[in-house]
Amino acid sequence: MTRPPHQHVEVRSAYADSVALLQVSRTVSALPGVAAAQVAMATPLNLDVLAGMGFEVPDDAGPNDMVVALRLVDGDPTTLEAAVAGVDAALRALRSARPAAADAQAPPRTTASALRGADPGDPVLVSVPGASAAVEAADALAAGHDVMIFSDNVPLEHEVALKRAAAERGLLVMGPDCGTAVLDGVGLGFANVTRPGPVGVVAASGTGCQQLLALLDHAGVGVSWALGVGGRDLGRAVGGLATREALRRLDADPGVERIVLVSKPPDDEVAAALASYAATLGTPVQLALLGPGLPDLTAVAEQVLADLGVPVPQWPVAGEVHREVRGELLVGLFAGGTLAQETELLCRQAGVPHEVVDLGDDELTHGRAHPMIDPTLRLERLVRALEHPHTGVVQVDVVLGHGADPDPAATLVPALAGAARPVVVSLVGTAADPQDLLAQRTALARVAEVHLSNAGATRRAIGLLTGGAR
Repeated sequence: MTRPPHQHVEVRSAYADSVALLQVSRTVSALPGVAAAQVAMATPLNLDVLAGMGFEVPDDAGPNDMVVALRLVDGDPTTLEAAVAGVDAALRALRSARPAAADAQAPPRTTASALRGADPGDPVLVSVPGASAAVEAADALAAGHDVMIFSDNVPLEHEVALKRAAAERGLLVMGPDCGTAVLDGVGLGFANVTRPGPVGVVAASGTGCQQLLALLDHAGVGVSWALGVGGRDLGRAVGGLATREALRRLDADPGVERIVLVSKPPDDEVAAALASYAATLGTPVQLALLGPGLPDLTAVAEQVLADLGVPVPQWPVAGEVHREVRGELLVGLFAGGTLAQETELLCRQAGVPHEVVDLGDDELTHGRAHPMIDPTLRLERLVRALEHPHTGVVQVDVVLGHGADPDPAATLVPALAGAARPVVVSLVGTAADPQDLLAQRTALARVAEVHLSNAGATRRAIGLLTGGAR
């Protein structure tokens, strides 16, 4: 097999977690002389990704093998030697970071066996390839446990079957593609760090939930429960099965004074049925259902604050735009699907030409990490958008929280430095998030105008295009 010049591919008999290998790839990509690096298990999806990057992997590589693929800027043997040494060092760092078990026992091989000794109230987190998620979730339900399905690309018919089975047992299925949840103050997935408080959230939207968490936290209001139900739950096929159970549970909690139901644009009939159900509950429910003519997420947060008797603060804005508008198009490059849809709705309402992309969509994350973890896909598109003659303003979101990029400003600030177009950033996070909200805001404000409110950022971007005031 003849490989292109300055390219190195080797197959190793080794295993590591896919997210951990993503960090290895990023570390090695930053080494001098390395143009591209991909270290991954040789699963069918990863082999497709490697082929798309132009790497030729030996035919006998299988899912239990690790592929190290490097593209170098030149053919200097010392560059290759240093790059391979960098891979080895990064893999050793992974192994040394694992805590040693005090009493090493063989881990359970199935969800059913793992649950034999579990507390009946413990929720089960499922994070496996989407095609396999239903089997593990069904085992959890059969054992009497709620389940959070982090996996994406789960077939719709599997979701419907699981949620019907859960409804019969009085159990809750959070997900599929549930990236954010807060259970009695404990964050799961990409959740932000928020103080306990009187608000409960039911979320058919991960980043929509995170936007509410961030705004309420800034106003001093905590959230003890955020029950993610998956982005398809308010669609016609699922019919709000998980949403109804989540609302029932929050209504039964005496510590919850207000419930917010947040969703991407729902099916009209499902939304109407859930609104009718919510009206029967003892706890007031505020609807945050995105759609034409409906309140944006910031307006909903402000209404919740007003209902609780909490003053609505001035939502923080830092930095300023650094370039004049030269094109007619608002380009939005989003990691958060709900934030992207909110921006799209506001652009349509204002009649502004726009091109808004949800880079976290299942089709774009097939075989690669979500852009909240790995910024590579967005950075590639950002460079093109900033130079395109029709681009007037660029808007991006930066979503902080557990599991997200530990320092998103570190890669975004260099990409925006000297940008040829004005840039507005929606920075969604809380003061206690591990990325340090204030530090991220300060860094980003050197190259862009930074808003906590995504709706506020979008209105500012629209104003720049239309010549409106700040």
